Amino acid sequence: MVMDVHGRDLRYFVAVAEELHFTRAAERLFVSQPALSKQIRLLEKHLDTALFTRDRRAVQLTPAGEALLPHARRVLEAWEDASAALEAAKAVADSTLIIGMSTSPGRGGMLPAIRSRFTGAFPGARLELRQVGWEDPTAGLADGSSDVAFVWLPIPEEHRYGRIIMAAEPRHVAFPDRHPLAAKPDVTMSDLIDEPFLALPETAGPLRDFWLALDARPDGAARIGAVINNPDETYEALVDGRGVCLVASGNAPLLTRGDVVTRPVVDIAPCHLALAWRKEDARPLVRGYARAAALFLGRTHADPSL
Repeated sequence: MVMDVHGRDLRYFVAVAEELHFTRAAERLFVSQPALSKQIRLLEKHLDTALFTRDRRAVQLTPAGEALLPHARRVLEAWEDASAALEAAKAVADSTLIIGMSTSPGRGGMLPAIRSRFTGAFPGARLELRQVGWEDPTAGLADGSSDVAFVWLPIPEEHRYGRIIMAAEPRHVAFPDRHPLAAKPDVTMSDLIDEPFLALPETAGPLRDFWLALDARPDGAARIGAVINNPDETYEALVDGRGVCLVASGNAPLLTRGDVVTRPVVDIAPCHLALAWRKEDARPLVRGYARAAALFLGRTHADPSL
């Protein structure tokens, strides 16, 4: 016999077994007595056995009903425990904010300062940092795997996201310390036109073009020496001589570990690090983190939409 009994059926059975009275059990369950009687009959038919004996004076459990009762109680208790565990897990998920990033935005104590302001407003919330490869310039916002993210502008479909500019930094160029340009204190794009460049993956879209400085090239094209996905790959490609790359001045220490140097590129626009979030995401934690970021920047009168 296949046992495919709904939890509702077990609750109805246990209520009648404990009350030994259909009317009182129906009141306890907030259902009508005829509906309860019908459901018990359907359960008995499904199990192919009588669970109760009924007459005008009393309701009694049959031996089959006596055998089922303790197991039914355990099943219902287990489901209550499971439901409580599920609710607890949902509460944790609802109180967790996932922060995406492609490189650490650890500029001037930015992260701990935002955290302290955020947790002051949401003391029960948990922040989870998530490192995302450079193939996704939105650092997880586009596919929903991050709630907020520190991103470099521009990103694809910028109209989808709210943002706060957290830092504006000059762009430097990184190359091996043996490179001929390493002797100069700074460089221009004309110095770099013929150099092979390390490029972000094509999926980075406009951000790839930005770090290739295509808008500063007369023909709008760059020679690609290699594709890079993270700082470690970038460092190895630089040391191997596969190309040079532009880097935010604040990220230069990620690459200048030895044998690599950076120099300012004086005739291109700076880069911008932003905190971004999906515009349609109005959850308090998301807007609260954005508000904390605005307060960190000294914008005491933050955007009222935050």
